[in-house]
Amino acid sequence: MTLVSIITPSFNQAAYLEQTILSVLQQDHPRIEYIVIDGASTDTSADIIRKYESKLSYWVSEKDNGQAEAINKGFARATGEIVAWLNSDDYYLTHAVSSAVKIFEENPDVVLAYGNMLAVDEHGVTFNTLNYKQLTLDDLLCFQIIGQPAVFMRRSALDNLKLDSTFHFLLDHYLWIHIAQRGKIMHVDQTWAAARYHAEAKNRAKAAEFGREAFRILENVKLDNSLAPILEKVDRRARASAHRVDARYLLDGGQPAAALSAWVRALFIHPPTALARMNILVSAILNLIGLGKLREKILQKRRNKLQGN
Repeated sequence: MTLVSIITPSFNQAAYLEQTILSVLQQDHPRIEYIVIDGASTDTSADIIRKYESKLSYWVSEKDNGQAEAINKGFARATGEIVAWLNSDDYYLTHAVSSAVKIFEENPDVVLAYGNMLAVDEHGVTFNTLNYKQLTLDDLLCFQIIGQPAVFMRRSALDNLKLDSTFHFLLDHYLWIHIAQRGKIMHVDQTWAAARYHAEAKNRAKAAEFGREAFRILENVKLDNSLAPILEKVDRRARASAHRVDARYLLDGGQPAAALSAWVRALFIHPPTALARMNILVSAILNLIGLGKLREKILQKRRNKLQGN
């Protein structure tokens, strides 16, 4: 029976951590090595982890240098044939792990498998379902994003690889690029996980930083002898995609004017890339003329209705 190693990096997410832990412990796959690396949380996270420590393979609570270091510590301890990490505010859906194991067993050439993902708010209410498609290394270089909580990897594909600790926002995407050099990546049309979007989450709190890291990834790839020739073939699309990523996260970060400028830059570099995300243009304009808040109020009313409020 395949052993699966799952790592949860944790820091001051006590409000969500227990749901994360239970979503792993309640999986139906019988062999899970669960590792929790807490960064010396100052809330009640350590108490929550202790509550389940008899079911954990390893846990520690100590100061570290952030998410990448915590996950790399987990990678170093992982002994499973399949490895994944699940952040402390996200959670797996039922049968996610067993479904991923089945995919790897049936496809020995696959080094990374990813499913679809729910987007949920701080109350766990689903407000979007992110259905992905089959991607290639070219697509990853052009910032086609995969939902990290729904990703599983072969440990063999991680040999001599780890998360780059100088990245804090697109660190997962940069890792996928390197893994995709080593074998086949595969999309599975099943929903495996939920990612939580809340005010403290970095995808909102520091949204403007994502674009900066997209441009850094391109610069690093240009210096990589094995990746640079691949990037050269999709150069315009990749550069436009970096600006589009910048636009999307600037919009999330409440900077519609900057988002609009970034989208226009993408349009000039590679029009199809920008035009594929016309919603960014529309949302930026709506926010600039003051209708963005109205749209958010309408969406919030819908969420409240779903919660029965």
